[in-house]
Amino acid sequence: MTQLRAVNKYFYKYKWRLILGVMFIIISNYFGILAPQITGYVVDKVEHQIKVVKAISSKAPVVKSFYDPLVEKFIQAVENAAMPFSRLILFCGILLLAVALLRGFFMFLMRQTIIVMSRHIEFDQKNEVYKHYQSLDTQFYKVHSTGDLMSRMAEDVSRVRMYTGPAIMYLVNLSALISFSLFYMFRKNAELTLYVLSPLPILAIAIYFVNNVINKKSEQIQAQLSDLTTNAQESYSGIRVIKSFVQEKSMLRFFSRNADEYRNSAVNLAKVEAVYFPSIGLLIGLSTLLTIFIGGIYQVNNQISSGTIAEFVVYINMLTFPVSAIGWVASMIQRASASQKRLNEFLDTKPTITDNPGAIELTEINDIRFNNLDFIYPHTGIQAIEGFNLHIRKGEKVAIIGRTGSGKSTIAQLLLRMYDPVSGGISINGTDIRNLQINSLRKLISYVPQDVFLFSDTVKNNIRFGSENATDEAVKTAARQAAVDGEINGFSDGYETMIGERGVNLSGGQKQRLSIARALCKDCDLLLFDDCLSAVDAKTEKQILTGLNEVMKDKTAIIITHRIFSLFEFDKIIVLEDGAISEQGRHSDLMALNGYYSELYHKQQDTEDSRKMAAEKGN
Repeated sequence: MTQLRAVNKYFYKYKWRLILGVMFIIISNYFGILAPQITGYVVDKVEHQIKVVKAISSKAPVVKSFYDPLVEKFIQAVENAAMPFSRLILFCGILLLAVALLRGFFMFLMRQTIIVMSRHIEFDQKNEVYKHYQSLDTQFYKVHSTGDLMSRMAEDVSRVRMYTGPAIMYLVNLSALISFSLFYMFRKNAELTLYVLSPLPILAIAIYFVNNVINKKSEQIQAQLSDLTTNAQESYSGIRVIKSFVQEKSMLRFFSRNADEYRNSAVNLAKVEAVYFPSIGLLIGLSTLLTIFIGGIYQVNNQISSGTIAEFVVYINMLTFPVSAIGWVASMIQRASASQKRLNEFLDTKPTITDNPGAIELTEINDIRFNNLDFIYPHTGIQAIEGFNLHIRKGEKVAIIGRTGSGKSTIAQLLLRMYDPVSGGISINGTDIRNLQINSLRKLISYVPQDVFLFSDTVKNNIRFGSENATDEAVKTAARQAAVDGEINGFSDGYETMIGERGVNLSGGQKQRLSIARALCKDCDLLLFDDCLSAVDAKTEKQILTGLNEVMKDKTAIIITHRIFSLFEFDKIIVLEDGAISEQGRHSDLMALNGYYSELYHKQQDTEDSRKMAAEKGN
């Protein structure tokens, strides 16, 4: 239950709905508790009338009865009116109908306040979880699966809603109804009430022990559901890989095994509940039997009237659902607690990359310095960058070249402040980026990541993502510069064509060029391209580089690649090896060193020459 304290802030936010809901519950149950008393009165009147007919009414005992003040006034009015018996029965029937309608009306208001409140809380909590997910840094997403995140946001939040709505409503409802019933039952006949309620302590003990079992099984089921969701999400995202390696049956077996474990756990929980709820019904039925049996003995001994027995039977029937719902409500609360615990694990996770106190807004990027930078990935312990130093002036074009795993992409991640360095630092305009507002820094950088991601939206909206105010003409200009405009116009709906999840209906080259167009559409000071031409052919690469030459005239640019772009005139070329700079200079300087750069250049030239010769022979 301590985990559920996290939702108290929502109860405070919607306190008036909650207060009104509780008031409507109490009023509804008040009208409900009048029905047994009216029924008892009618039964006594009917019994009296029968005895009058048999002319033995003088032998009937006078038994003192206690009613609600409202019922007392009604009885007094009936007695004073001395209405005929048939009219009395009709009048009482109409009164019972009126009481039922009033109870139903306030039950409607009860649901309209508390259940609607729970939907508002669910909405707010999902937004809170989503917003918190957005604030967490890259490191968090390296160690948590998407399926687990989605399961917590969807399934767990829904279970918490069952606590903030139905569980709270039924808990207050059964508390009010039980309180009213016990009050009038003890007032009517305390001794009979004790007999009738004797099974309830057994019920309370059963609830205590069974709820512990339900709680443990609920936590286990939620964890298994999270694994199942992760497995399904990965299978859908990687369906092309699965099909290309003909692993459908293998993945189905893996999913089926997880699904079987989840099913078995759910069935075990259902078995516990299958025994639990009928047992509660049995105990309630036992109370009814005790009412009739003990009440019958008292009535034979002229200690109570027949109406009192009828009244107690109605009380017990009214208590049947509330008492049986104790287990259901307790189960909902236990499940909600288990789900909220899982949510709290993430909500209590604080991002490691945040704005420092007093962080200043960055308005332009003029000068970038990497100062003796060291970085180790926290989740693997691998040192990606060591002693890295680089100075980039405004308008300079810099290439960072190196083998796979040399640390090239890490430089981009550090510059965007997805991570903070272990030692050293990065300064922009003389200010350490840790003292700059993160959003203002990233707004001035157009980044094309190595792993391209496209959203399930139109081509146009994907290109202008991050620059929402971009005009249609700006979108088309960016597409032309990225050499993808012609292919977009060939789509069925042009720029309004919907892209499938992660761009599943596009080729790798098309996805890369759309990602480049997205970066070019954004008004920025720094272009940061991370190996963004690996999936395009030589002809398309030349078109893109020609367009980039035009765009990058007045911008600072950092191009990370494992190839050499001969069409670009770079101010600096950095060669990385094992996270450290092994070569540095302009093209002519590095060629003179006869190192890795020179070797890569000659291999690339040989490959291009071979390709040209093959093309000439083909012609």
